Amino acid sequence: MEYVKVTFPTDRLVYIDGEENGNTNEVLRVEAGTHVFELGNLANYRPASRKVTVQDTTVLEPLEIAFFRKDDQ
Repeated sequence: MEYVKVTFPTDRLVYIDGEENGNTNEVLRVEAGTHVFELGNLANYRPASRKVTVQDTTVLEPLEIAFFRKDDQ
């Protein structure tokens, strides 16, 4: 089991490989391997998705995956 933390300025649902998996800014569990991360239909964030390989993480040191508001520079 691996761990990620998807960051965004506000709370949003996190979709991993198209399935709801939790909320932003929380540590989430995921199987090791390559996954696609998204924040759902409200497309006010960038990038639209992130394809990331997750491996060698711990609950105390999750992989951080950052998303940003579209209007933020």
